[in-house]
This record gives sequence, C-alpha cells and structure tokens, in this order.
Amino acid sequence: MLPDMFRLIVDTQLPPSLAEFFRRRGVDATHVVDYPSGALTQDDEIISIATNEKRIIVTKDIDFFDHFMLKNYPPAVLLLQLGNIKNRDLFVFIDTHLNVIRELFTENIKQLVLINQHKIVIF
Repeated sequence: MLPDMFRLIVDTQLPPSLAEFFRRRGVDATHVVDYPSGALTQDDEIISIATNEKRIIVTKDIDFFDHFMLKNYPPAVLLLQLGNIKNRDLFVFIDTHLNVIRELFTENIKQLVLINQHKIVIF
C-alpha cells in the first residue's frame, strides 16, 4: 500500500481508466469525471479539488505547467508528455515508472514532475 500522501486526481485529457489503473495498484486516485462538473471541470476547479483533497494532478495539459511555473501553484503536478499513445501503452509506461513517481512525490509533495519517454524532470 502506498503512503496516504500519494493521492491523485487525473485530468480530463487522460482516460478515467487511468484512475482505475492507479487504484488497482493501491493508489488513492480519482478522475475529474468523479466530481459534479465531470469532464467539464475547469482547471481552477481541479486545482481547488487537488488543494483541498491534497491530491497530485496527473495531466497532459501544459497549462498546469505554466500555472505552476508562474505561481508555484498548484502544489503538485505530474505532467505526462507522452503524445497520443494507446491506453495500453500508457498503462505499461506508468506501471514501469510508478515506484519512481511515488518516491519523487513522497520526498517532496509540492513540486512539478514532468515525465516523458526519455527523461524525468523535477521542478
């Protein structure tokens, strides 16, 4: 079981099945479709949910990167830069890197981690 501080909210640009994938691996994960505004949840509402529920935002949306760099907020973002890949390939990629991702956020919950197929960058 992963530490309680490793809680995720998956952004609308990623499939709801990613949240389920995380849950099957013992991660407390939700998807924006689990909230009242569903897939129409705006970025500022996602930031509010993540802040209030102490969740890391998992996203492909570069706007969260910009917001974090300009305002050092939201407190934690996992930015996936993997292009348009099949869900199966996304799950394999996440599964391969899950322990590293967890460790990075366990060490410092207030950060931005950018991950792509070649590198992991921590801000």
